[in-house]
Amino acid sequence: MRGIRIKEGGESIWSKVAGLLAVVFFLYLGDAILSDWIPVYMQNTLGGSLAMGLMMSFSSIVGFGADLIFPQLFKSVSYRKMIVLAVSAVFITAGILLWTTSFVTPAIFLLAMGTWGIYYEFLYFGTSQFVVKAAPIASRSGVWSIIGVFKSIAYSLGPLIGSWLFAWKGNSVIIFVYVLFGLVAYLIWLFMGMKNGKVEREEVEIEKFNIIEEVDYWIILFEHVWPILLVSLTLGIIDAAFWTTGVVLSDKLVKMNWLAGLFVPAYIVPSIFVGFVVAKMKIFKGKKKLAEIFMLLTGLCTVALGLSASVFWLVFFAFLIGVTTSVAWPMVDAVYSDIANRMGREQKHMLGMSSSTVNLSYITGPVIAGLIASRTGEAGAMMYIGIFVVVISVVLLVVTPKKLKLPQSQIEKWK
Repeated sequence: MRGIRIKEGGESIWSKVAGLLAVVFFLYLGDAILSDWIPVYMQNTLGGSLAMGLMMSFSSIVGFGADLIFPQLFKSVSYRKMIVLAVSAVFITAGILLWTTSFVTPAIFLLAMGTWGIYYEFLYFGTSQFVVKAAPIASRSGVWSIIGVFKSIAYSLGPLIGSWLFAWKGNSVIIFVYVLFGLVAYLIWLFMGMKNGKVEREEVEIEKFNIIEEVDYWIILFEHVWPILLVSLTLGIIDAAFWTTGVVLSDKLVKMNWLAGLFVPAYIVPSIFVGFVVAKMKIFKGKKKLAEIFMLLTGLCTVALGLSASVFWLVFFAFLIGVTTSVAWPMVDAVYSDIANRMGREQKHMLGMSSSTVNLSYITGPVIAGLIASRTGEAGAMMYIGIFVVVISVVLLVVTPKKLKLPQSQIEKWK
């Protein structure tokens, strides 16, 4: 990490960030193992890809609800306690999943997926609050980049570890290892996390929330920024389909060829290095078009997943999808940042709306992929989703304006 030079008042922030990185790495590693295992486990247990997709979507539905209530419900809770709550959710989720190994019912799976969705929100809120509090404005993007690298490494290793564990001992050992990594994260958080340079507890003033008023704001914004919202929604659907139907496809193929075990890692690995390349290029013009072009390439590669029976080519195209999405996502995020900056004090409405599109994609993506897979198989489902992405990309490349204009006169009247 010698290349990272983050200073705050002459003091390196690295000592503060290191503890958090260790914690999130083990949490992400456990989560990656679970994410690779649970779609296959639920599909085999519940007897169908559609049921699996519905269960996975429920996790995002709960997360979407948590996005609305957490800012008020936990307004005085420090980021340290939010991380502890995330670890607690890991233990609860594991306990419920262990229950499913001896007592199978959809209600228990729904409960497990609900607590899993809450875990994501605790971790997101805790990590975000840490970065805002511990890192100065100029350094936050660098801190988030390093967190992203650790996350990508964890999600590259997780499927490999998970496949080996399942082949060795079966379902229960996956759950116990998930708990073990959560426990390691908790111990690091206790003894190493904030030992050097503890950050003061953050108090946040919460504004009164009116859901009808917020929906009105979103409708006004949607009329002007819908192209970039559609891009993030489409990219999210691809990712959600990959982590559900794509995982099931990999599991079926690995029984015939061990190389299929690299399918998911091939999708994740590019994000470790592509992000550095994109950052070094310092792209500041044509971000929307560039995002749509790489989304088009993503769609074409996803179509190819359903056209080849060769495991080698499936892994190769998964790698290309990882590369193209690793370019598209930063472009989308940059456009959202540009729009939010132009909105000034009202930027929170745009940020909330952009977050909702990702949540929506993880609610609909598994259901769509699962429904198609129940009729065409997993490879066919990925192909049809790819065709959908190609069509959306071509349309957006034609109709997206050079600049997304905002209704500034209306925004100025917002409370």
